[in-house]
Amino acid sequence: MSVHIAHLTLSHFRSHRRTRLDLDGRPVVLSGPNGSGKTNILEAVSLLSPGRGLRRAAPENIIRRPQAIGWKLRAEIDTPDGPRRIETWAEPGQSRQLRIDEKSAPQMALGDVMAMLWLTPAMDRLWLEGSEGRRRFLDRTVLSFRPDHAAQSLAYEKAMRERNRLLRDGVGDGGWYGALELQMAEAGAQISANRRAALGLLAQYADRDGPFPVADLTLDCTAPEDEAMLAQALADGRRRDMAAGRSLIGPHRADLGARWAAKGIEAAQCSTGEQKAFLISLILANARALHDMRGAAPILLLDEVAAHLDAGRRAALYDIICSLNVQAFLTGTGPELFSDLGARAQHFSLYDYDGESRIESHAP
Repeated sequence: MSVHIAHLTLSHFRSHRRTRLDLDGRPVVLSGPNGSGKTNILEAVSLLSPGRGLRRAAPENIIRRPQAIGWKLRAEIDTPDGPRRIETWAEPGQSRQLRIDEKSAPQMALGDVMAMLWLTPAMDRLWLEGSEGRRRFLDRTVLSFRPDHAAQSLAYEKAMRERNRLLRDGVGDGGWYGALELQMAEAGAQISANRRAALGLLAQYADRDGPFPVADLTLDCTAPEDEAMLAQALADGRRRDMAAGRSLIGPHRADLGARWAAKGIEAAQCSTGEQKAFLISLILANARALHDMRGAAPILLLDEVAAHLDAGRRAALYDIICSLNVQAFLTGTGPELFSDLGARAQHFSLYDYDGESRIESHAP
């Protein structure tokens, strides 16, 4: 069975004054020039999953200007258990609101409706830049398998913020630290266990004979991953952490490493095209694992995915997407990039009309 977005409406969302898409579960191709609003649609779809979306934008920054009257998204999701309705919106100066099936719900409930994965051009430099982006990529992967991972992460971060405040204030009484360090250790051990389990699933579902090179992944930590040992390490490191004004060990300092399995080359030393292919390989492994675990493939958001792929790999990617029976949203500057999909996908063209995104469906 498949899970797919059947209807999507954007209202005053960035460049879209009002846009409606009626979809049938096939891959969705969005083509058009830069600035026509393609990625804005992907961002809207990403907000149907827990978190801040693929751009990590604050709700206030999504509001269409100059009207600034707030934005709203409506979606109907076809699932094996029947249709689900999602509405999410934000008024100026207000936090984001959510309703699922006409009832107010926390964002984490979106993970129970459907899983979602994405790949954006900003991630092309994942292996070249700082570790924060790699941790975020890994935690999005973990979240697709374990929606409760977000609660563990929030608990850890809350306790760490309180501990860091004590450190900056120069508090020396160990009694103030003990409870916070136990909270950090409990949540931190679970975070590390979740991450390692996710890496195991990616390795299990990697297609080592497929068209995209497979990366061997490692989790490099700065602290013990056992709960008791982590609590002790935090206690032992208070003096050093006080000098720094922050916690220097823990899962918040972990890093994701990657080597091209077949050649033994670090991902950071590979070409731009090879690094893109690694990411696609990981996204596809994640999708296969979710398909088996949940009985339905996730929604895929692939922004400018064809930019660094040759014609052979583009065609192979489209074949894999169709074989997984996944609803993938793909963007590109021209429809010719998606000719190999043909009638297997729904095709839409976008253009800018006086500062407003317009969309038209067309035959492949």
